[in-house]
Amino acid sequence: PKIQVGAMIEIPAAALALPMFVKRLDFLSIGTNDLIQYTLAIDRVDHEVAHLYNPLHPAVLQLISMTIKAGHRAGKSVSVCGEMAGDIKHTRLLLGLGLREFSMHPAQLLAVKQEILNSDVAALTGQAKKILRAVEPVAIAEAVKRLRAM
Repeated sequence: PKIQVGAMIEIPAAALALPMFVKRLDFLSIGTNDLIQYTLAIDRVDHEVAHLYNPLHPAVLQLISMTIKAGHRAGKSVSVCGEMAGDIKHTRLLLGLGLREFSMHPAQLLAVKQEILNSDVAALTGQAKKILRAVEPVAIAEAVKRLRAM
C-alpha cells in the first residue's frame, strides 16, 4: 500500500516554502507550539520571556493562514495540533481560518467539540479575514474574544 507522507509545519521557513514542496505531500499538520515559539523567538518555558509567547501575534496568524491556503490550494488536508488546537479561546478563529481537523489532548476534546458544534463557520470565515488584516496584537485579541460570542 502507498504510505502517506506529510509535513509538520513548525518553523516559519516551512510555512513560507510550502508552495515549493506541497505537491509532494499527502497532508499537512501545523504544530502551533513550535511555530509560535520559533516565529516569535520566545522560549515558552523560559519564565523570563514566556509572557511574550502569543498565539495571536499577527506574524503567527499569517503563517497559519498561509499554510492552510497552500494546503487547500494543493488539495491536501491540513490539521492543527499543539496547545492552540485544544484551547477553546482559539477554536472559532481556527475554524474561520479554514481548519477542520484538530489534534489535542483527550481532556480538551469535549469542550472543543462543543465549541465547533455551536459555531457558524460562514460567519467565522468573514471575521477571520478581518482579523488577518489587523496588525496590533491587542486588537486581534479583542476580535478573537468577540468571536467567542458569535
